[in-house]
Amino acid sequence: MSQTFASLRIFNYRLWFAGALVSNVGTWMQRVAQDWLVLTVLTPESGVAVGITTALQFLPFLLLSAWAGLLADRFDHRTLLMFTQIGQAVLGLALAALTLLGHVELWHVYVLAFALGVVSAIDGPARQTFVSDLVPTSNLQNAVALNSTSFNAARLIGPGVAGLLIAAVGTGWVFLINALTYAATIAALSLMRASELHPQERASRRRGQVREGVRYMRRRPDLMIITIVVGVVAALGLNFQLTSAMMAATEFGRGAGEYGLLGSVIAIGSLAGALAAARRRQARLRLVVGAAFAFGVAAGLNALAPTYWVYLVTCVPVGFTALTMITSANAAVQTSTTPRMRGRVMALYMMVFLGTTPIGSPIVGWIGEAWGPRWSIAVGAIAALLVSVAAAAWVVRDQRLTLTYQLSRPFVRVRYPTPEEAEREARDAAAEDVLAQQIEDRTAQS
Repeated sequence: MSQTFASLRIFNYRLWFAGALVSNVGTWMQRVAQDWLVLTVLTPESGVAVGITTALQFLPFLLLSAWAGLLADRFDHRTLLMFTQIGQAVLGLALAALTLLGHVELWHVYVLAFALGVVSAIDGPARQTFVSDLVPTSNLQNAVALNSTSFNAARLIGPGVAGLLIAAVGTGWVFLINALTYAATIAALSLMRASELHPQERASRRRGQVREGVRYMRRRPDLMIITIVVGVVAALGLNFQLTSAMMAATEFGRGAGEYGLLGSVIAIGSLAGALAAARRRQARLRLVVGAAFAFGVAAGLNALAPTYWVYLVTCVPVGFTALTMITSANAAVQTSTTPRMRGRVMALYMMVFLGTTPIGSPIVGWIGEAWGPRWSIAVGAIAALLVSVAAAAWVVRDQRLTLTYQLSRPFVRVRYPTPEEAEREARDAAAEDVLAQQIEDRTAQS
């Protein structure tokens, strides 16, 4: 087996990969069906309503991720994932029942989208850090990239299947199928060999652990840069379901089948990006920033596409650059963070990555309605170009990151603080905070 698929040699990871692939297909089917239901059935092609639905689904990441990360650092990841998978299945069944019985209204979709977001916010940090329980540290970069491959293979299949099913039998059956796919992940978790897991160091229960995670992130300039870049691009540039729906229905006058095809074509590029990432042994900051810049260029070309078919072709580099950025960022954050902090750090990263969507989606939807669908894509392209240039300038000026230049590849090397150095800085900062608090308390008493 090649280096690209090295983690699939491990039994527990194979189970997880297969179960997640089935579940992810259902998730992408539901996302397409939900947006299409809101855009064409429950509203008169309202991009704002689709944006609000997306925002409600991702708002809990902004509100709850820090505490969800603490749960992932304290408790068994497999147990947490069992509960979240059951919760997501129940919510999928509820939406399917309302739609199939003909009782679904827009506020129902809003409420269920928010509830799904709450469960997903708890699921996210546990899911991300569970990978380190399944494989040894040497395979972590590869396993993270293969997770993205699974997600985007599902993205390749799900939207196209959803488009065909919506046209044939309606959105309700798509929601029902999604609910049933969670059984695959539950079965995979149940069948894993506990003796072959790699349990991580757990955080002990004490006060101030969320603040400890924030302090750790603040002392890591590389993690801060990655998080800000990905957050800005995610907020304004990664609203593919919204922008594709508006471009298909409003700009090009196409139906559900063509809309679903757009998602699948984006996934072709995304899958290629994830597979390329699986071959890399280490994710680096410069790759994240460079991929964000390339995404801005690709999205700009996407916005200017004159016809549906040209737009379809330009979706491939958009998907490739987006997934290169996301996968590299995820791997860089996980592999460079000390294990006992990994859940909280990943939660804070995901809080920005996914939690900025509630801010960006309604804005992008409003821009699409007010200025046209092309501008809803162009605003993300401009934001990606600006933030990647600003991040590069930040790296050059930050004294904690050391840059060296040479005439051969790689032309620029960046030295980041090691996890041990960062944790030592965080401990020193915590001691300083405790001392400052004691001085403040004594001053108040006197």
